[in-house]
Amino acid sequence: MRRIAVLATTVTLLTSAAFVAGCTSERAEPATSGEPAPASPQPAVTATAEPGKPRVLVKGRKLTWGLAFLPDGAALMTERESAKVLRVTTEGKVTEIGKVPGVKPSGEGGLLGIAVSPGFQNDKYVYVYFTASKDNRVARFRYDGTIGKPQILVTGIPKGGNHNGGRLAFGPDGMLYASTGETGHGDLSQDKKSLGGKILRMTPEGKPAPGNPFDSLVWTYGHRNVQGLAWDPSGRMFATEFGQDRFDEINQIVKGRNYGWPDVEGDDGDPTKYKRPLLTWMPSEASPSGLAYAQGSLWAAALRGERLWQVPLTRTGVSRPIAHFKGEYGRIRSVTPAPDGKSLWLTTDNDDNDGIIVVPLS
Repeated sequence: MRRIAVLATTVTLLTSAAFVAGCTSERAEPATSGEPAPASPQPAVTATAEPGKPRVLVKGRKLTWGLAFLPDGAALMTERESAKVLRVTTEGKVTEIGKVPGVKPSGEGGLLGIAVSPGFQNDKYVYVYFTASKDNRVARFRYDGTIGKPQILVTGIPKGGNHNGGRLAFGPDGMLYASTGETGHGDLSQDKKSLGGKILRMTPEGKPAPGNPFDSLVWTYGHRNVQGLAWDPSGRMFATEFGQDRFDEINQIVKGRNYGWPDVEGDDGDPTKYKRPLLTWMPSEASPSGLAYAQGSLWAAALRGERLWQVPLTRTGVSRPIAHFKGEYGRIRSVTPAPDGKSLWLTTDNDDNDGIIVVPLS
């Protein structure tokens, strides 16, 4: 699998490049290191898209976080501190459908990820990840215009002032995946009995999914703070991860593998023991949160980097990443493809005047 390291100094040299209808974009010239290709060829990816001119769909909100689409094309969006769930139409009409009870926002915690059941037409379930008084939790409620009484599915995910993880997503296998952080306690990441510093895989009822590697919710371990999950059409799973001082990462997620934290950051570890990242950035260029797949590329939302990263996929890994909209919208928290695949919906995280930016894809 080909891996790429994006050097901050190199990216800085290219910040004058601009294209695409007034949108600022930059193509990183990465340092590369080789790794043998997989024994069985990966399927080819489709041609990658270029983003068009963005439009502001929603503004005036505060600390927007997760976003997931309903079958009717509207989206549900969370606000971290207010614990509100908002319904947003394609025309930008915002309706507050209620607050999730039991949310105790503090530090980076609060109401975080949201996912809509693949069987929503029949079961009406919406799933949320939130910080409670003593832990982080996964819950679900029935939605028919308002929030029903939540059913708590998972408790005991460590909480802290930072590194709470928080992303939820249903995989192509119909199972629910949740990303968690190690709350600043790196030893949790290597402890397979802890739910901190992991990617979890569960049934829609919150039980360990069939085929999990450790007879628990744990799917992979050795993570610092994962906040983005995505799959390509072939079923390959990817995740973004916050590094500490040197390297943020995009990883290909493989059942049962150890991603190295706190023993390893970036490419430093023994590849026979730790799964190496596909791509690394300096934290000043990224601090990647949300992740999506659309039209042949991964798209990563950058907080500290204040840009949208496009990472074209290849048969054996990734090619050179491209930065879009640097500094134009501040901190970007999440990126979600619209149901028709023709646009990306971004949420921002600037403490005030947050909302949704819609980016068309050519």
